Amino acid sequence: MSRYDVLGDWGTSNLRLFRVQDGRITAQREGPGIGEVGRQAESAFAQAIAPWLEDGAPAEIRLCGMAGARDGWVEAPYATCPADADEWRAAAIRFDWRGTPISIMAGLTCTGADGVPDVMRGEETQIFGACAAHPELAQGRHLFVLPGTHNKWTLVENGRVAAFRTVPTGELFALLRDRSTLGPKDATGDVDQESAGFAEGLDRASDARLLTTLFAARSMRLRSGKSADWALGYLSGLLIGCEIAEVRATLAHSGDVVLIGDQRLSARYAMALDVQGVGSRLLDGQSCALAGLGFMEN
Repeated sequence: MSRYDVLGDWGTSNLRLFRVQDGRITAQREGPGIGEVGRQAESAFAQAIAPWLEDGAPAEIRLCGMAGARDGWVEAPYATCPADADEWRAAAIRFDWRGTPISIMAGLTCTGADGVPDVMRGEETQIFGACAAHPELAQGRHLFVLPGTHNKWTLVENGRVAAFRTVPTGELFALLRDRSTLGPKDATGDVDQESAGFAEGLDRASDARLLTTLFAARSMRLRSGKSADWALGYLSGLLIGCEIAEVRATLAHSGDVVLIGDQRLSARYAMALDVQGVGSRLLDGQSCALAGLGFMEN
């Protein structure tokens, strides 16, 4: 049996494991996220990796993300910003699991100019991975945006994460969609209508006046004949557009943005950035995470 390592990205919603042999990914496994398994993370991991263990134990295991959260497998520390990749890796928590050395990567923490602390777990792996896979991003000053439930806007200077700010736009959208009178419950999946609503939401977000424009998601249905799909698109465009206008002003960055994450959501952010005159570059989140964990695709 040839030597193999296991790399894993364990988020709140999903576990993704990669078996690496001879510099190649030879197999993948998936499992439930930390949000579902919580303190039963070790047994969930053992179940997910069981078919590979039949071939022998891995030589090494490296995990990033919520595996190191307080309610995850084993709590890993936070490296304090500014931090580079070496400082981040040094902060990982390491122990032995069934005879195999395992590393659970650290998160990052910073304190904003307003005195508010912030944290991330998992996104830093993608950022450092992007810098490793694309060396030009480790030179100079760049603004990374990682869209998701809790979006991370991150300033990187010469490969060091200098500061970041978390914006819970994805969570707010889900709450408005599912738990408020603004979110229609009868959408049919009409892509054209949703796209039209998204475009209008972006347009109305140009002044970053979120609270005074939110109710249009409901009133435009009642008085202007807009559809449920239009309203969902409108909410998405308005939230994303207002987020971009507000955070860009906070971080005082005027250059292009590097987007890392889900392709569909990143494409929406690219469109919203373009409306506000900002260029962007899209990178695949999984590839960046693997690079951050030490695997570089050929």
